[in-house]
Amino acid sequence: MTDLVAATATQPATKGGVLSRAALLRAYEQSQDAILVTDRDNLIVAANGAFCQLSGYASDELLGKDPRVLASDNSTAEHYASIWNALATKDFWEGEIWDKNKNGERYNRWLKIAVLRDAEGQIENHVANFSEMEASKEYADRLAYLAYHDPLTNLPNRLAFESQLAQALRGCERDNRQLALMLIDLDNFKNINDTLGHHVGDELLQKVALRLRESVRSSDLVARIGGDEFVIVLPEIESPLTAARVANKVQQNMADSYRIADHALYATPSIGISLFPIDGSDANTLLRNADTAMYHAKDAGRNNHQFYTARMNEAAGERLHMENELRQAISAISPGDSEFSLHFQPQVQTATGQVFGLEALLRWNNPIFGQVSPMRFIAIAEETGLIQPLGDWVIWETCRLIRQMKQHGIEDIRIAINISAQQLRHENLLLLVRGALSCYDLRPEDIELEITESTAMQNPETTLSILDQLAAMGIVLAIDDFGTGYSSLAYLKHLPIQRLKLDRSFVKDIEIDANDAAICTATIALGHSLGLELVAEGVETEAQRAFLASLGCDTLQGYLYSKPMPFEETIAYLKAHQAARP
Repeated sequence: MTDLVAATATQPATKGGVLSRAALLRAYEQSQDAILVTDRDNLIVAANGAFCQLSGYASDELLGKDPRVLASDNSTAEHYASIWNALATKDFWEGEIWDKNKNGERYNRWLKIAVLRDAEGQIENHVANFSEMEASKEYADRLAYLAYHDPLTNLPNRLAFESQLAQALRGCERDNRQLALMLIDLDNFKNINDTLGHHVGDELLQKVALRLRESVRSSDLVARIGGDEFVIVLPEIESPLTAARVANKVQQNMADSYRIADHALYATPSIGISLFPIDGSDANTLLRNADTAMYHAKDAGRNNHQFYTARMNEAAGERLHMENELRQAISAISPGDSEFSLHFQPQVQTATGQVFGLEALLRWNNPIFGQVSPMRFIAIAEETGLIQPLGDWVIWETCRLIRQMKQHGIEDIRIAINISAQQLRHENLLLLVRGALSCYDLRPEDIELEITESTAMQNPETTLSILDQLAAMGIVLAIDDFGTGYSSLAYLKHLPIQRLKLDRSFVKDIEIDANDAAICTATIALGHSLGLELVAEGVETEAQRAFLASLGCDTLQGYLYSKPMPFEETIAYLKAHQAARP
């Protein structure tokens, strides 16, 4: 209660419990704030000059009137009900209110209302104090925040969601990118509200908002658009399967119970997903289609996610199934006993035709999916982070099999191992390589590490430091798939690499495509000028071999010599090759 209202409370009541107009005007006429006083029946008994100036009414025009004559259409009946409830229980209320003046123009003020009672506790007056809204930057910022955020969860509200989605769609259209919109509805939330009360439901919504925010990147949008409905916008996705993976993560994060007061509550999500531009090119269409997909999720038993397009549902379902199988296979991995195995493809010296190396290639034989193409499961492993433990296993398994080769009498065969970008960035790579070589009593020259051209260009300083340490150990380093990326030759020349592997896409049509022939010619010449050995992948015909040999390509690899073979077949191949040497 303000000092002004407190002063009003100390004034003696006149006969009938109503302040005289003259006494009120003397007390408040000089106030800068607009003051309005009503009696116990809420009829106006006094108004100061500031209020008359604000409202445009003369005081005589207001006396005896209900203050509703000042009301604008900006405030709802529920808002007025909350005011009267506060006055009845606390004798005080304050907040923002919109009124209109005599000319019908609307204005807003910060309003404080105090109830004045007599000695018996009966209401005598209501004193309303209208003050200017604060003009401070903090207050303006708060108003702006409230305009675009849900006050319960602090998430962006529907207005902010629509604005940010429109902006994201413009960016996706301009840059030819995909976007996913996920509409999330909480299963059986109404039951919680009805049985435990809205205060419990509100706290549950706050906890749900936190888990949703934790399920996505900081660049993704999470908003509450009403009731128990939330949306997530993924503005940059590589494929629809990215959205499926995020939806799966949301389901996992929301699976655990929420502890509220003495209750353990569950709020599982039904999620509908629509995609730009497949399912719509504007916000309204995407939201409508996501809503349709969400109801499909409800019909499918709740606590699941559905795409608007059935084809996407099938692809996402199979992909998630494969991801789960991949996780289980990696968790059960052990030396010599797993769903994974290594096949080996020979590398042959062009000039002599002798096999001097192999490339280790990962294979996965799953009980459900059978032999899975590396093009499929390697991509899943990279997206989910599973490539790290899988790649580490490849290093250990390769070293174990090299030791077995030596026990079979096969020496001086170097085996190339592919290293992923995640492995290269991991701080344990150097310790892992040293440990595997030491465990199986191998020399650094027994292995070769291959990284792709694009991997070499990521985080150049870190990459260079790690490669320098590997080279210092005596390990041969190679750039794989050379020619497919956007390398800086000025940077590549500083890397401690010994080999360049010419991508198979250039070798495939080398006999009939002049451009491929020119690329191979230039790349081999460039590599030799930098003192590097050139390896051509995908050699399948004698004509390809002859052409590459004429260019001086050092090493050849491909089906012309052998397809990738299991370990036992590789041993037999190498022994036969050794026996055939002159």
